[in-house]
Amino acid sequence: MSTGRIGTVAAALVGALALAAFTAPAAEAADTGIAVSKVVLNKGKPIVVGTTAEVEPTISFHVSWPSGYTQSTVDFDPFLYHGTSAAKGADSGGIYPGSYTCYDSGTHAADCEGTLYIDPPHRLDSNSDATTWKLAFHAMLWTKSGQVKSEEYLTGKGSVAVKRAAKVTVNASPEPVKKGKTLTVTGKATRADWVKHKYAAYGSKLAKLQFRKAGTSTYSTVKTVRANSSGALKTTVKASVDGYWRWTFGETATTGGATAAGDYVDVK
Repeated sequence: MSTGRIGTVAAALVGALALAAFTAPAAEAADTGIAVSKVVLNKGKPIVVGTTAEVEPTISFHVSWPSGYTQSTVDFDPFLYHGTSAAKGADSGGIYPGSYTCYDSGTHAADCEGTLYIDPPHRLDSNSDATTWKLAFHAMLWTKSGQVKSEEYLTGKGSVAVKRAAKVTVNASPEPVKKGKTLTVTGKATRADWVKHKYAAYGSKLAKLQFRKAGTSTYSTVKTVRANSSGALKTTVKASVDGYWRWTFGETATTGGATAAGDYVDVK
């Protein structure tokens, strides 16, 4: 971390506030001399978003600006966009900063860290939003009188997959069960629907049925089962020893993975 704190961009910028932050008075697009490097977004991992819970992906970066300017007369706001140009993405449909703090790193540079902000009902309104989003920075130089001198969009700063969150449940019955008898294991796979903002069936999803013997810490895969069109999972196994049963599946290009909490079955 650099030597001195130079400023904080505060508050969750949502709705009209976020839009206002990216629609400053028009200025002719021009090279600002602002440069951004060393970007790390969400620790290099996909951003997985559900239906209602706010998500704040982390971001850190290094920024420098021309001599003659201070942190109070430059802007370099990060945002995510997809399916359009950076300029259009900045005006609407983007994912904007939550808050970030910058620390001195030389005379005209800073190291910054903070978050972006995603409120699913207000920011994600289509399942096609589950795709790769590009990272850009809206760079601006201001005059001392508060007018925009020049601005530009710094693109090619990275990308990240934004994915629909998934869930899976499990139930093994009967409980308890006699050794050697049939145990039925059911469950349901669902994933976030960003149109209806609720979890909906994850039909035809392949899931692994796993078992962990009581007193151990490792699950082993017993079989793989495909969910029906309603996301329902069902299979049977022979009961042999006490232990925990669960369903699990990995992530895809558009949807996160999910693992159920183990359901304990006592075998008599």
